[in-house]
Amino acid sequence: METVGSLIDKMSINELKIYHMTEQIERDDITADFRNDCRSRLDILLLQRNDLKEELQALMDDVASGKKKYKLYRQMKMYNDKKYKD
Repeated sequence: METVGSLIDKMSINELKIYHMTEQIERDDITADFRNDCRSRLDILLLQRNDLKEELQALMDDVASGKKKYKLYRQMKMYNDKKYKD
């Protein structure tokens, strides 16, 4: 199951890609073909943004309603634990 954190991470990366693709489109020194290619890529990135937003909202709704629950896993590190020192 996706977590809220993993979805937010994906959304952050997606936003960076959108930002930089928009920068490419706005350049003055590019060909029309390159600009069109960047626009096509930006359209896909914007669709992905919407899909991720919807997925995050659905997950948060499911968690809020109790339909989905997360398990809490504690760290089981033995190093630096005085009980296990020789």
